[in-house]
Amino acid sequence: MFSLSPNGGGTLLDPFGPAHLGELTAIVPVEMVDAVLSDTGATQSRLRRLPSRVVVYLLLAAPLFADVGYEQVWARLTAGLRGCHWPGSSALSQARRRVGPRPLRALFEVLAGDTGGAHRWHGLVVCAIDGTTLVVPDSEANRPCYRHVKGTHGGASYPIMRVAALVACGTRTLLDVTFGPDSDGEIRYATQLFRSLRSGMLVLGDRAYDSQGVYQAIILGSHADLLIRASSTRKPALIGRCADGTWLTRIGSVTLRVIDATIDVYDTNTGILVKTGHYRLLTSLLDPDRYPAADLVELYHQRWEIETTYLELKSTLLHGRVLRARTPAGVEQELYALLATYQALRLAIADAVQPAGIAPDRASFSIALNTARDRIIHSCNAIENTIISHIAAAILARPLPPRRSRSSPRVVKRAISKHRAKGPIDRTNHHTQITITTPLTTAHGP
Repeated sequence: MFSLSPNGGGTLLDPFGPAHLGELTAIVPVEMVDAVLSDTGATQSRLRRLPSRVVVYLLLAAPLFADVGYEQVWARLTAGLRGCHWPGSSALSQARRRVGPRPLRALFEVLAGDTGGAHRWHGLVVCAIDGTTLVVPDSEANRPCYRHVKGTHGGASYPIMRVAALVACGTRTLLDVTFGPDSDGEIRYATQLFRSLRSGMLVLGDRAYDSQGVYQAIILGSHADLLIRASSTRKPALIGRCADGTWLTRIGSVTLRVIDATIDVYDTNTGILVKTGHYRLLTSLLDPDRYPAADLVELYHQRWEIETTYLELKSTLLHGRVLRARTPAGVEQELYALLATYQALRLAIADAVQPAGIAPDRASFSIALNTARDRIIHSCNAIENTIISHIAAAILARPLPPRRSRSSPRVVKRAISKHRAKGPIDRTNHHTQITITTPLTTAHGP
């Protein structure tokens, strides 16, 4: 057992008593928090009733309880303590401003990365890159930084911010994240993430990343490999053929391999064709013997891992709610706290499943989240041990079934979408067939 008091006293009215994250404190220990506070110059100059370390843990706990205010988050942090000081909303607000966003950013940067359990394909670490948006409060301070977005349905009622992330497929851990005003496009933010790429990594991206600048930055600048879906307007020139039916093209100063694939979905019982889709993929993996085309088409659908990551951040953690902070600095602080807490949960999941030999995508994020919440409420002035036993036990007791293949063509069922499905497809009772096609001419466009 260890005390959260700086002097090990663990007294009844110890101001450091609420400085914990339940069992997740093993992932984010007090020594780590103290180090980032010291490095960023955010350690309090005198002992306060709300020390900076406690404020950091309050901010980290807030994403776990997105449906309540900071006072109620404090109530959950101190539920296991007797006679603990109860600060008002004004004191909590002043304490968050005093700490600022820099320690939370530094803490996320310490936590960011993979545990070694990321999906590997032919020795390459598979990761995905994509962007999304989050909604911020419509305050006078936020409006100059985050704009309202116009749309066909009247526009957004709240300002939005643009977020781009690089995620390790398999573990869904965050390798790097960048964000800012939506006035800057997704690609501009995404290019900042290339700093975290290296040789031996394979980046999956959707059609938004079909850009000469992106290809050259990833291949020549980061020395990573890529697998990106081509846009419908891309007409690559054929400069060579491969034995497996794929072909080569030149975009800017890089040579890429083009994979034209038709994906047919058949009903398993009747054998009737129910859906057909077409994919054109561009990759820097030029060897058709070492990197078979059909396997690359299947692998591309691992890109959905980042969509699931955004689902867990925006829906499971935030419940679709607007962020709390009403100033740009507060928004930055809150978002880094959200990312750090998500990463801590993902690292806890990886620590639980890897010794058991279970694939990370079979671990329930919701179970880990709810167990972490319970352990915060039940924790008192000392954490029992540094082993995440309750979270691990809950995850391993209820593993999810193996993930089904994502290689079926996309079907969107929303009534307002232009991608209307012509009929329901039973995803549990079908199989897919992938066919690689080859252009007949020696030139396939300009």
